[in-house]
Amino acid sequence: MLATVIDGDTNNVIGTIPVGDFPYGIGVNPNTNMIYVTNINNNNVSVISGLTNTVVATVPVGASPRGVGVNPNTNTIYVANTNDNSVSVIEGITNTVIATVPVGNEPWGIGVNP
Repeated sequence: MLATVIDGDTNNVIGTIPVGDFPYGIGVNPNTNMIYVTNINNNNVSVISGLTNTVVATVPVGASPRGVGVNPNTNTIYVANTNDNSVSVIEGITNTVIATVPVGNEPWGIGVNP
């Protein structure tokens, strides 16, 4: 599947980026210019550099990741894993899962208060 890149000044499509199967959620860290796309059928997150418009990492998370939230102050990414009833916590510098938090049934969305 593809993520579409749109130029914010012209509102024109300027490219596409291959990501995983069934991309769903998207989160952005404006401090690092990194974009995070959840891929439901691959159980992972594609990490995209906003400077190069390329995938720089793929992070395995729980089953059926949907919602993604970013805390730009701590460079921490939170991913709601619907079929695992959990949230994966990703450290943004190393792009690794540093915690998995059990939550209620079938989380879809997530909010972050930096």
